[in-house]
Amino acid sequence: MNGKFNQSCLIRLLPRLGAGVLACLALVAAQAQTLVNEQALLDQARRWVNQSISATPTPGGAPLRMEVTLGSLDSRLRLGSCARVEPYLPAGSRLWGKTRLGLRCLEGATKWNVFLPVQVKAMGRAWVVRQDVAPGAALLQADLMQAEVDWAEEASPIVAESAHWQGQVAVRALTTGQALRQNMLRPAQVFQAGAQVRVLAQGAGFQITSDGQALSAGVVGQLTKVRMDNGRVMSVTVLDARTVRLEI
Repeated sequence: MNGKFNQSCLIRLLPRLGAGVLACLALVAAQAQTLVNEQALLDQARRWVNQSISATPTPGGAPLRMEVTLGSLDSRLRLGSCARVEPYLPAGSRLWGKTRLGLRCLEGATKWNVFLPVQVKAMGRAWVVRQDVAPGAALLQADLMQAEVDWAEEASPIVAESAHWQGQVAVRALTTGQALRQNMLRPAQVFQAGAQVRVLAQGAGFQITSDGQALSAGVVGQLTKVRMDNGRVMSVTVLDARTVRLEI
């Protein structure tokens, strides 16, 4: 025997089959005809992603154009039909850059849970490296230009405002075309330990200046310590190469 049955052979055998076998065959046939519609599943996923993005504020309120690209499910999956599918974000992930969306069946003969690859681009204007910058070099206006980039391409936040890169130096070599991000920069050191600095003390309705000596290197925007003329050691915030501020 060649092991194959044609349709007429199966028809002749049907009367001899038991009720249980027939029920089993019917169930298999029903299940084969009630697989989930993948396109409908993808459409639902896209609607959920678009709605979620619309409800999420962009960084700093920047006017970004969001672009969503859905991947595809594993072609080997055979998902049973489901009356209610719930899209969700896995713990620790967000709709930003390359991520994945969970899809789980809540109401179906068989519960299932699958993951769909998703890429979300956030297109908007930002500062971009115009010409190569060496590590440790201070950023100049000539080094940068504005262009449209994908804010979500990397995890580190974009540096969108010029005030946020002025007075900063490159942590590593920056190459032409790179979007400027926070992990590429650090504040510039503006004086060494031992430098004489002007201490500015401000309070409600008054301002006092005095002289002091830096006890450690000064980095713009960061705390350092100075010894005042009277010998007291104070914590101050570095403003520039010659001035620190004492909060009162």
